[in-house]
Amino acid sequence: MAFPGQPAPGGGYYQGGYGAAPGGPAFPGQAQDPLYGYFTAVAGQPPCLVRSSSLNSTSKDEGQRPGPFMDGQIDADELQRCLTQSGIAGAYKPFNLETCRLMISMLDRDMSGTLGFNEFKELWAVVNGWKQHFVSFDSDGSGTVDRQELEKALTNMGFRLSPQAVSAITRRYSTHGKITFDDYIACCVKLRALTDCFRRRDTSQQGFVNFQYDDFIQCVMSI
Repeated sequence: MAFPGQPAPGGGYYQGGYGAAPGGPAFPGQAQDPLYGYFTAVAGQPPCLVRSSSLNSTSKDEGQRPGPFMDGQIDADELQRCLTQSGIAGAYKPFNLETCRLMISMLDRDMSGTLGFNEFKELWAVVNGWKQHFVSFDSDGSGTVDRQELEKALTNMGFRLSPQAVSAITRRYSTHGKITFDDYIACCVKLRALTDCFRRRDTSQQGFVNFQYDDFIQCVMSI
């Protein structure tokens, strides 16, 4: 029987995992990937050079390579522009800058403060998955979920948390007991990143680790 913090049978703290590892070499056909157009439209470019028309036309962007003003990486500001103009949030309010910083910290293994294309591609898939969870629990279409719906969503994603932990998360991310889509994504990003941080140190997968104070601060403050 799993207890809060203990791996569930057949899986870890997040049963089923998160998908492919971030980064890695470019894959065949990368330039033809529709997401590559969104990525290259903002990677390393100042806001004044980003045109929404370029984000709405994948045919223009297919095969595009980083030019002289592009560094092949996106920071939090660029990620916010990319996600906003791509419309991934749908009818929900676009992501704020702090949420975008959290997204980058979740996959930024080299601590550069930026994401490459493969990391961006993984982020896109993860956020889309979380969005589908949110939509399925936002049954009334209000654009928010409450504590009970959050607990169901987290359990459905494989997290094993105590009622006290869920209540603490709800207090942190809700307004008058309601959690918006943006805050829900921020919650999922932070929960995943903290779980990854914990699991890397829990080599025996028993749900217990010993943290040095400085290591603990680095883990928490980098997210």
